Amino acid sequence: MKPLDTEHWQYYFTKPVSTGIFKFQADDFQVVEDLGYEPCGEGEHQFVFIEKTNTNTAYVAEQLARFVNLPLRQVTYAGRKDKYAVTQQWFGIHAPGKADFDFSGFELEGVRVLKQTRHNKKLRTGQLKGNHFTITLRQVLHPEAIEARLKEIAQHGVPNYYGEQRFGVMRLNEMGEVQRGGNLVMAERMVNGETIRHRNKRSMALSALRSWLFNEMLSTRLAQGQFDKVLEGDALVLSGSNSYFVHQGASSHEQTQQRYNDKDVCPSAPLWGKGNLATSHAALKMEEEVAHQHAQVVDFLSQCGFEQERRAIKIWPSQLEWLVKGDTFTVSFALPSGCFATSVLRECVETLSPINRV
Repeated sequence: MKPLDTEHWQYYFTKPVSTGIFKFQADDFQVVEDLGYEPCGEGEHQFVFIEKTNTNTAYVAEQLARFVNLPLRQVTYAGRKDKYAVTQQWFGIHAPGKADFDFSGFELEGVRVLKQTRHNKKLRTGQLKGNHFTITLRQVLHPEAIEARLKEIAQHGVPNYYGEQRFGVMRLNEMGEVQRGGNLVMAERMVNGETIRHRNKRSMALSALRSWLFNEMLSTRLAQGQFDKVLEGDALVLSGSNSYFVHQGASSHEQTQQRYNDKDVCPSAPLWGKGNLATSHAALKMEEEVAHQHAQVVDFLSQCGFEQERRAIKIWPSQLEWLVKGDTFTVSFALPSGCFATSVLRECVETLSPINRV
């Protein structure tokens, strides 16, 4: 099997001319989770709002479970947040019949408990509205080009690529070349027959593999000039939901295209699993061609227990603002759940890392 490369994925606009140092320090990348609702203040689920710095979400959950002396399965979170950042997010602790935990003695480097309340429902993975990002780039060259690109993004959006962190840490080798992420390397080994017994590593590798194939589908559509066109047979995701319908019939094509232009619907690409693709006609043909090119990946994912799912191919950042001070550029925006800030940055600036993380 060929290596699972990521460098060839197409840009929506032209490749950016600007460069800037990304994540020079932890607070250069700030994330605040938005559940989309306020915990009700009562119930058997204790919600804790935590700020963490350069700390892994799963590790914080483990330490919370140890502190309250409960099984790890009773500590949940809506989504993993970047490790190399300052992030704020909710954790849920299912503790029926127990009084409010006292977190005044909870000591973990880089972690602060900001708020504590209760809710009547479990905090489940993926059940959040989105995240708000504040990103600082340093030693920026051509900041005016970033501003111009952000204005285009505000109007036209960006490809909804899975970001680099999904594929694992990438580093520069002695030759100055980017080495591929560890999760993708593990995924290759699994496709080639190796068994990875560590549950978390296996899960991350499978997620990376599925995400990689989605990005391949998206990039192909860009390369063929079909990204901003509704195709016959497209599975169109309704804005603000995971629901979709299949576009069929030339009679409604102009109207449907206008709905896409108005951000009401968006074409999707598959998150691969067992079963048939949801698309038909021209959209199905395109997806089948990509699947045929990566038959080993497709066959492996079909056997891993995943069901066919869909993901929109474009996102439009909201609350988009920026500030330039000398060679420092700060940008902030909000994205829906599951979308990557680095996919917005990718269209604006070539990010450089002082610590060999890409």
